[in-house]
Amino acid sequence: MFDENLARIRMHRNNIHRYRGLLRTNLSDLERDFIEKRMADEQTALDALVAETFPVAFPLPKDPSTSSSMGAASSMGAASRTASEIC
Repeated sequence: MFDENLARIRMHRNNIHRYRGLLRTNLSDLERDFIEKRMADEQTALDALVAETFPVAFPLPKDPSTSSSMGAASSMGAASRTASEIC
């Protein structure tokens, strides 16, 4: 199942790459709208599949004294990226 999901992730990523290439060409408004919608659909499917394939759970601290150490981690939020942006 894991290998199948990886293959599907590659398929979505390749489709998105192909759509981006098509958007760099001369297209009619209708063609551009269609490709943009397909690319958005592919991105949504990719995000859902990545979340399903690589679930990440971070436990929340129970002790209020540890919340001060979370301040540094929250400042890193702007630097973090989703898995689909990395692919």
